[in-house]
Amino acid sequence: MYKRILVATDGSALSKKAVSSAIQLAATCGAELVAVKVVPRYPQAYFEGSIPLSVQEVGRIEKQWTEAAQASLDGVAKTAKTKGVTVKTVTVKSDVVSDALIAAAKKQKADLIVMASHGRKGIKRLLLGSETQQVLTHSHIPVLVLR
Repeated sequence: MYKRILVATDGSALSKKAVSSAIQLAATCGAELVAVKVVPRYPQAYFEGSIPLSVQEVGRIEKQWTEAAQASLDGVAKTAKTKGVTVKTVTVKSDVVSDALIAAAKKQKADLIVMASHGRKGIKRLLLGSETQQVLTHSHIPVLVLR
């Protein structure tokens, strides 16, 4: 059925449920799992330009984010391996999560994207946006959304 399943994780409790479901699906299908975490390219202040950061500080923060992402992905890999699932971990640096996930799915030749949705409605959805909605509307690869 599926040969390579990409699962997006942000480390949240809801995301962990999606990861667990993706691992189970990959085990059932005999598919490879690609776990992806998107980290921002650089720190952004609430008010652009209000807090200038040195190059060293930006580098330290980016390194911290990348290390935290890898630690999260290592946890996914450990769980997947205990279920007998082959797993690859990928950290992507991007400011647009949905575009990064779609690009990663294409690059990794995934035939399914699994991700969680918080199910926000109304003004919260308008203000906070929906990365899941963006992936759903722009991906040519099937997307399994879990809540």
